[in-house]
Amino acid sequence: MNKFKELLKLFFAFFRIGAFTFGGGYAMLPMFEREIVEKYKWATMEELMDYFAIGQCTPGVIAVNTATFVGHKNYGTIGGIVATLGVITPSVIIISLIASVLSVVYDNPVAKHAFKGVGVAVSAILVQAVLKIGKSGVFDWFTIIIAAAAFVISMFFDVSTIIIVVLAGAAAILYKSALQRMSKNEGEDGQK
Repeated sequence: MNKFKELLKLFFAFFRIGAFTFGGGYAMLPMFEREIVEKYKWATMEELMDYFAIGQCTPGVIAVNTATFVGHKNYGTIGGIVATLGVITPSVIIISLIASVLSVVYDNPVAKHAFKGVGVAVSAILVQAVLKIGKSGVFDWFTIIIAAAAFVISMFFDVSTIIIVVLAGAAAILYKSALQRMSKNEGEDGQK
């Protein structure tokens, strides 16, 4: 019974994320942080950022992938399924409702203005998410260079984000490896 309550809590946490965030992906980051990191402590901010990065590289929607990762990490396969269902259920309900009234609403000037307002709000949320990611992910000269290079490549060249993420990951691995080798060599030199 206790596991059932935990799974219900998981479902409704992700249901809230799916229901109250617009714009998908990174626009959902503040809500993910509030629910997953701060409220329930199902993941650390660093883990959440890793889930977002992996979710960006894997097929599917970032929010769904992240929900699956968090649910699976905490409650196994059933947790992954429950979290995924939680985050997609509001979209299924909303899309069904919109589809049923779309022809009536589509040409309505009030609806057009409302959608423009939502677009502006999503832009502000995305800026907040970028700043939050920047604070937690860009913290030294190496990460500043990687972030700047990723920005330039994505803005001015037609390169897939998957390739950019993979290259950034490979650069980080090589950098860490070089630091470890240098540290090891310094330790050996100090012993001689």
